Amino acid sequence: MDRLNHYRQCIRDFLNHYSQLWRENGVENQIIFDSEHDHYLLLKAGWAGDQRIYYPVFHFDIKDNKIWVQENTTDIELDKDLEEMGISKKEIVVGFHHPLMREHSDYATV
Repeated sequence: MDRLNHYRQCIRDFLNHYSQLWRENGVENQIIFDSEHDHYLLLKAGWAGDQRIYYPVFHFDIKDNKIWVQENTTDIELDKDLEEMGISKKEIVVGFHHPLMREHSDYATV
């Protein structure tokens, strides 16, 4: 399997796994796979009582031969899950960190 397809499959597996763990009455887990443009999201959408719930839990992009983590609203350390799937920190860009901050991490800068 080439790298791009490996990244896609790993992200799909990751999102499918976590979408099954967090289930709430009235709140739907929506997984969005855009393989044409390489955007992948897990969203929460619905109602908890009178409160509207809508937010991204995870948002991944694949660009420049790297996995970009655009959003992670959890305390899950993604690198551990991705490393178990054969993806190193140097293949992951933490897109929600400022570019200067990325230079001081173990992750890819771009």
